[in-house]
Amino acid sequence: MKTLNLSILFILMACSVSAQKLPLPADKKATKETIALFQSLYKLLDKGIMYGHQDDLMYGYNWWYQKERSDTKEAAGDYPAVAGFELGHIELGNERSLDSVSFEQIREQIKVHYNRGGVITVSWHLNNPLTMQIKDSTSGWQHGTAWDVTSKDVVESILPGGKNNQLFDTWLERLAIFFTSLKDDKGTAIPFIFRPFHEHSGSFFWWGTNICTDQQYAALWRYTVTFLREKKNIHNILYAYNTDRVTSLDQYMRGYPGDDIIDMLSLDMYDRGPAFDSELDTALAFVTNEATTRNKLIALSETGERRGMKDWWTAVILPIVSKYRVGYVLTWRDAYRTKFSVSGNPIEAFPDDFRNFYASPHSLFLKDIQEANVYRRK
Repeated sequence: MKTLNLSILFILMACSVSAQKLPLPADKKATKETIALFQSLYKLLDKGIMYGHQDDLMYGYNWWYQKERSDTKEAAGDYPAVAGFELGHIELGNERSLDSVSFEQIREQIKVHYNRGGVITVSWHLNNPLTMQIKDSTSGWQHGTAWDVTSKDVVESILPGGKNNQLFDTWLERLAIFFTSLKDDKGTAIPFIFRPFHEHSGSFFWWGTNICTDQQYAALWRYTVTFLREKKNIHNILYAYNTDRVTSLDQYMRGYPGDDIIDMLSLDMYDRGPAFDSELDTALAFVTNEATTRNKLIALSETGERRGMKDWWTAVILPIVSKYRVGYVLTWRDAYRTKFSVSGNPIEAFPDDFRNFYASPHSLFLKDIQEANVYRRK
């Protein structure tokens, strides 16, 4: 059981902010549930760090889409506060994602997590719209995927005037159809955080910093958001700007598309060794400061533990993120091990130290945020 009475904290939080005017989402037409989610998450920045897990509700190390299952729940006794989902290949009109997950089942589990009171975040590893049309057997396994960086003309080709602009519109149309299908039993649009074109500071995706110009990247963002907001009238999305590891604010803000379309400043950084501690500390310092200045949400939207380290949760990640107003920390998926791989145990993904992380008053899981009623449902 948590050592901190979160009910009391939520009451104190409400009192402390009652005299303050809470910021609003960037979308001036945001639904009331989306406004409630944004403001709830903004207040929760001062409460603790939500734990998030990618594909947590879809599969685990040794199971595949079994309703109610979750590696996090089996390890700690509770669901993650934030559930991540991936939509790569929805642009192709496929029935399953690039991770072989059914989009129908993703839709179902988004609704389930929403009904539980959890937060939803969505990523999109969309194919390379330029190179996927080129028949070239020498490009290797990643030919035409999001990771295909063989051409620097991709973003230019899908913006207005580009030869693939109509194709990109078709992809956005398919994305919009899925987004508009995310509704509860009353027909209310389910709010969620959308994090497309992520890790821009790296150059391993076709929208990366050395693959397109900062101006093209910002234009890509603005074109996408305008399409969804204005053309498709979708107003239940909070948009998350995202980079890979960065060492300065100037580097972080390269290609930033503007406060009028962005709701969250987020950062991805995996632990690849002892230097991670200072790198993450430094990056969170300037990112959280900038987010606070701009009245934006903040997240460490992807991270992962150092190999072989048994106390990473409480010795590394928790002490660092607890210093800052970080909304959530999300670890990536527990890739399903097929019958051709070594059989795994869900608990292996979360050693005993993860339970210590769960027990900390600074970490927030699903049960911890349910009282906050983040969507303000009656």
